[in-house]
Amino acid sequence: MESIPLYPPLFKAGKSREFVESGRTVASCLSPRDLSAAVFATNTIDPQVLRASKKQYPKAQSVYTACFERLPTPERRSFVTDTSVVFAALQNLRLPEAADDSSLTSDEKYKALVKLAMDYVTLAKDAWVQTSDAGPGNAYDHYRVIYSCLSLFVVLYMPESGLDYAPVGEELMEWLNVNFIAPTSEEGDHLSSQECPWEDYSFWPYLTRTVLRGLLKSSEFFVTALSRHPSEYLSSISETLCPLLSGQPRLVHFKTERDFVVAQRRWKERVKSLRLELDRIPDHARQDGTGDWWTPLSNIIGILEGRGDVIKDVCANLEGDWKEVCAAWGVFVDHRLLRQDLPEVVKQILDEMPPDPTDLEDNILASLFSGKPAIAVGQAAKHDLWLSAHWADLMESLELLDASALDELGLTSRRQYVLAYADYLRSDTALWRIAVAYLGACGDIGLQRMDEVLLHVPVVPRDAKAIAVDRSSTDEGNVVAAVPPILKEVVQTCFEYGREHVRRTVCSVCMQSHLLFSAPTSWKIAAQAFLQRKHYGLAISYLTSAEDWTALGHVIDNMLNEFIQHGAERFTRLVATVAPSLQELQAHPDATGVFIRRLLFAVRYAEFHQRRLSGDLQDAALDLEALFDSDIAPRAWWGVLLQFLYSLLLHSLVTERHLFSDGVLLFSSRGAVQLLHRLQEVYTAVDQCSGDDYLDALRRTMKGASTKEATNRLRRTSLALAKYYAACTVMADTV
Repeated sequence: MESIPLYPPLFKAGKSREFVESGRTVASCLSPRDLSAAVFATNTIDPQVLRASKKQYPKAQSVYTACFERLPTPERRSFVTDTSVVFAALQNLRLPEAADDSSLTSDEKYKALVKLAMDYVTLAKDAWVQTSDAGPGNAYDHYRVIYSCLSLFVVLYMPESGLDYAPVGEELMEWLNVNFIAPTSEEGDHLSSQECPWEDYSFWPYLTRTVLRGLLKSSEFFVTALSRHPSEYLSSISETLCPLLSGQPRLVHFKTERDFVVAQRRWKERVKSLRLELDRIPDHARQDGTGDWWTPLSNIIGILEGRGDVIKDVCANLEGDWKEVCAAWGVFVDHRLLRQDLPEVVKQILDEMPPDPTDLEDNILASLFSGKPAIAVGQAAKHDLWLSAHWADLMESLELLDASALDELGLTSRRQYVLAYADYLRSDTALWRIAVAYLGACGDIGLQRMDEVLLHVPVVPRDAKAIAVDRSSTDEGNVVAAVPPILKEVVQTCFEYGREHVRRTVCSVCMQSHLLFSAPTSWKIAAQAFLQRKHYGLAISYLTSAEDWTALGHVIDNMLNEFIQHGAERFTRLVATVAPSLQELQAHPDATGVFIRRLLFAVRYAEFHQRRLSGDLQDAALDLEALFDSDIAPRAWWGVLLQFLYSLLLHSLVTERHLFSDGVLLFSSRGAVQLLHRLQEVYTAVDQCSGDDYLDALRRTMKGASTKEATNRLRRTSLALAKYYAACTVMADTV
């Protein structure tokens, strides 16, 4: 357990007993705002007893603050912020509406998932490169591990669409060469500067590794240099080996796997011929002035032959590890190695060359190679909570991680890791927006934790008087400008996630701080400003807090006017943010019932159009019928509702032939009768010169049409509904 010394110290070394006898002890208090804690000395006995015993201790006590997590550096904040955008995009793919979106095929959704995963990889690489200026160190090595793990995960578990059953060897070798560079370019430069590079002790290890890693340019250069070797046998073999290396078949160069297999077989025959030529060299000619050249050359040909024992021995001699063997296995030993078969091969290799138990990265990579992603994500949490959280999110989407709840709170493995990362983000109060986004992706338990974060966001500036608003001020610009920007963001976040009770609490704090919302007048002015910006949800919420029911009615009227002036699509979009305000209004003890009913009508009417526009006519019909049954539709809007009744009947199965063949009823017989009665009530009111009470909204949608013109518009509804009811009756009699 790590200990942190306090400075200045509470007491000198060896004076702990005196400290305890003075009636003091060490206490701590956790901050609700972030992951910090305050440590301080406090008394353990009654102050009166201390006073009576005349024991004195300094009245001024030091308070020590510490954070359980290191504060993010600027580079870390940039990385966290950039990757949060990708996380948000992934959550959009996880939404129920995205899952039910028939316009996207499963293949298209998978491609989108792969693209976003690659965005993670790119951002991790950028962070790695940016920290490389300082040279190898904590940050550099940290992001290098994240990049190596992420990129391997994409290679093994997220292949491009259609390549699920393609050989994986070449991709693994490319991953290995990018993340674990060997041999180095400095070694190559050193050898290439020599006239006779084979005389250097590092020549054969270098050449062997370039062949093993598939580094063609380097291996061809030094094999060509062997043509100048004094041994006629070696110079002759080098002339055959060079085109053999450059001619090794690569899957990416072939249109079909069959062509690749045929070319690979022919190439293997050429390698076999080279082996026979090498074995015919007499023993006395297998050395030069620097030593044995035949054995390392034999190892190189053994690699090309795909001999697993040779590859293992070569890697061991070159101080390589199991990763190098696994990558080479898919290139030379089994060129048709699939991702699905890799774990079995890896198991055999790890039995002989286990990962380093002290190297966390090595163990994470071994779990990925072994087909154990769930174990890998747990190990990743020890390196960086960022990696475990984003991995778990991807793995659950790919069904690599169990999505079932681990307890009665609904805490899944994914939520466990994402919540842990969100808690880490709380170490920096400037990242509260990002922390909230991650918490909002974790169900009810995440929303509950989000409430605590939002409640403790420092929305009140230290100099509150600097932005206080004069209670007598009625200037809208001054009021809106005086709203603390962070407060605006917190309020907006509360609306986005439906945390109305949190918004009210936060605003209450502002009232106590004498800020913008310290008087009902300011609430009303702010509501007016939001109304002009078409932020109806915010305007309704503030007017509810101000208990200005008359102004609330005007806001609802403006919402409904959006439909009359701009149509259903814009109306539906603007009303989408009003649902939380409706809940607040229903919970308010002094709210007048008529305003609740009018707002409820606006919300449900918007839901009706949302279903109608999306083609869900059956549910749209049920919504329309419910608007009349619940008696929440204002009479002035009956004409509009009945007009859309005609469009539903027109696009539904209303003919007798369809009804008999499919048995689909848009409305029940009782519902059809109810709607006929509503139509008749409208016609009766028109005959009694009270038509405006029912047709006002319809006339306005018809740009000021007369009552007669609006009535004629409803005639077609009467005819269609009567025909529909007749069809229902015939169908019922038949059944």
